[in-house]
Amino acid sequence: MKGQLKAVLFDMDGVLVEAKDWHYEAFNKALEVFGMPISRSEHLSQYDGLPTRAKLAMLTEKKHLPVQLHAFLNNLKQSYTRDIITIRCRPVFCVEYALSRLHHEGYKIAVCSNSIRASIEMMMEKSALLPYIDRIVSNQDVKKGKPDPEMYLKAMACFGLKPEECLILEDNENGINAARASGGKLLVIGEVSDTNYFNIRRRIDQIEGGTP
Repeated sequence: MKGQLKAVLFDMDGVLVEAKDWHYEAFNKALEVFGMPISRSEHLSQYDGLPTRAKLAMLTEKKHLPVQLHAFLNNLKQSYTRDIITIRCRPVFCVEYALSRLHHEGYKIAVCSNSIRASIEMMMEKSALLPYIDRIVSNQDVKKGKPDPEMYLKAMACFGLKPEECLILEDNENGINAARASGGKLLVIGEVSDTNYFNIRRRIDQIEGGTP
């Protein structure tokens, strides 16, 4: 490995794993217990990419969800998420190939996600990506989740790297804002198939060739 960039930091949902709908389905299934489901468009426009605890706080503010239900709903949502991961999470070849090549080339690799650690580890194991990952930063490892840059800054600090030495892959507004605020370089992902070695290599070459 040569050049300016030393690490690639990945968001998880929508970047490494097509799990956006899984989180929506699990969250909504928990809310339906109390007759407070939200629409898919509402989730995408207001809640996408946020930690579950932040979503629940917003629902309390917007729809008067009792605070006393937060812990129960959070635990229920996580239980439903585990069930979905068990059934649906499988390796995606282009993603596995990308991480294996980057790992072989000597790049440090981190997953920085607003999900809880247990969900991240479970998805990474079932996606066959754990062998290539040097660091996981979950919402339990920081005081503030995305859009705050804390988890990206934490991963950079763990690697002993400067922001300009790290490429961040993100797909939604909250994550993109966190990546930019961290000072790291950015590659915006539209869908999981975009997370392939050739797109990542092209972006690395652009950055190291002087393209912002």
